[in-house]
Amino acid sequence: MRSPSSALAAVRRTPRLSAGVVVVRLLAGEYCYLLLRAYRYWDFPKGEVEPGEDLLAAAIREVAEETTLDDLVFRWGEVFYETAPYRGGKTVRYYLAEARTGEVRLPATATLGRPEHHEFRWLPYAEARALLVPRVREVLDWANRLLRQSEHRPKH
Repeated sequence: MRSPSSALAAVRRTPRLSAGVVVVRLLAGEYCYLLLRAYRYWDFPKGEVEPGEDLLAAAIREVAEETTLDDLVFRWGEVFYETAPYRGGKTVRYYLAEARTGEVRLPATATLGRPEHHEFRWLPYAEARALLVPRVREVLDWANRLLRQSEHRPKH
């Protein structure tokens, strides 16, 4: 039989998986990234995957819940970037999608009674990068590489 402390340690070692989307929009010929701010921390829309939930479906759900955007186009397919474990073994899988509109709202959540985030911004790459912590900067850099590669492909 496990002691309460060893049971708690086992729970802490269980990997936690979240899913999110790097949402972009073409504004004045330049891709801009949707960033959300909670207190002083900027990130892309993301959240925990529910038991049995598909990761892409979870990512889409989280974007809709956090921003009300429900018109994402996954023009780069289902490619993703997965972070290294951080903060107690949490990992985040980010997909890349384009929003057809930029009509973001930050709705109140049932659990908090207020919006989860305090602010949102659509920012070009350099401005977005300046706001992000190194772990999230890696995700932005990945998305930016994909966007640049797709711009140089011949159009059919």
